[in-house]
Amino acid sequence: MRYGNFETDVSAYSADLELARLCAEGDEHAWERFVREYRPLLYRAADALDRTQGAREIADSLYADLYGIGTSGGERQSLFRYYQGRSSLATWLRAVLAQRYVDRVRAQKKAEPLPDEDAAPARGDDTDPDHPRYVGLVRDALRRVVARMSPRDRLRLACYYVQGLTLAESGRALKESEATTSRQLARSRRELRRDVEIALREDAGLSDDQVAVCLSSVADDPGQLDLKQVIYE
Repeated sequence: MRYGNFETDVSAYSADLELARLCAEGDEHAWERFVREYRPLLYRAADALDRTQGAREIADSLYADLYGIGTSGGERQSLFRYYQGRSSLATWLRAVLAQRYVDRVRAQKKAEPLPDEDAAPARGDDTDPDHPRYVGLVRDALRRVVARMSPRDRLRLACYYVQGLTLAESGRALKESEATTSRQLARSRRELRRDVEIALREDAGLSDDQVAVCLSSVADDPGQLDLKQVIYE
């Protein structure tokens, strides 16, 4: 009976399974449909998790994992392969997003220093004395990493993050579809974070815990970090 119910559930979401399969294979038309239909849903789910829109970055970053990136063996590994059709694709996406959000919150809490019970009460100034140094380290790492990116990837970042163009407008500027722009931006964000973390460890000599604290500090307050200067230098 359970097997029969499972088959019925899968059959109910066969269209979602087919869309996920096509997206995992990199079908351009499927991706355009996915972005058009599910990006608003992901943004609404992200805003429900964090009213300050802090979870939207996580929603955007999902596209890289959903599309899949090349492995050492040259094969693309798409997150869609975990979708088995036991629920609707929308429900599954919301669950994945929620788990990513919880994981980030936990990681940030682990990076926070434990309170000093013997410390004197705060006097209204909780500025991190290391913050200016963190901003400088991230800025230098970003400059080196961005300099190694392809001109097309830098232009895509500039259109979306510096010029403030929408995904559709950025796509038109680069003569590519909105789905491709979204997918490539997600890939670039993932690669940027990975390479910046590597640079902070190898060039700045930070430990893994220090890297997490550094990135969290800069994310909370970018300070003098100017993306325009980083991208166009």
